[in-house]
Amino acid sequence: MDSTEFAIRATGLQKRYGGVAALDGFDLAVPAGTVCGLLGPNGAGKTTAVRVLATLLRYDGGRAEVAGFDVARQAAQVRQQIGLLGQHAAVDDILSGRQNLILFGRLYHLDGAAARRRADELLAQFGLADTGTKPVGQYSGGMRRRLDLAASLILAPRVLFLDEPTTGLDPRGRNEMWGTIRALVAGGTTVLLTTQYLDEADQL
Repeated sequence: MDSTEFAIRATGLQKRYGGVAALDGFDLAVPAGTVCGLLGPNGAGKTTAVRVLATLLRYDGGRAEVAGFDVARQAAQVRQQIGLLGQHAAVDDILSGRQNLILFGRLYHLDGAAARRRADELLAQFGLADTGTKPVGQYSGGMRRRLDLAASLILAPRVLFLDEPTTGLDPRGRNEMWGTIRALVAGGTTVLLTTQYLDEADQL
């Protein structure tokens, strides 16, 4: 496969915290339009790899590209191409689902009308239209996680990073999240996810 067909490429990535090597010669090549899972226990370096590739951490050695842009030299361009769902909820419990998405849209510099339109599109896409006016504090764990994911898709990113997206969800919530991820990949999004669960890696 030609290198231009890879949405994510990492070669020899290194990241150290003091005397501890979190990444020690990490290599990765993810074809565009696919899902790739990083499987491992806590402390294996999964989150560090995601944070490096998402431009949130500077690496100490090696090279990485995301969506054709160099992570170190073209970080601003990388950020325009990616979405990130972290381990912890980024949405506000007091605001409604729709208000949360409008807020994220404004943070992404959409004007008011565009932010409202995108919020409504995402609520419908993620099966949350009926609950969009309810405070997020009343959402189930699965609904909250889907809203989190929707917020990471405000700009329809080419590459989506999911850091342990189903941790803490019940079986129904996990199945709903898996279905959502499959639909995103079918639509052409490249997904890199971290997980501690072998069955999740097998499913996706």
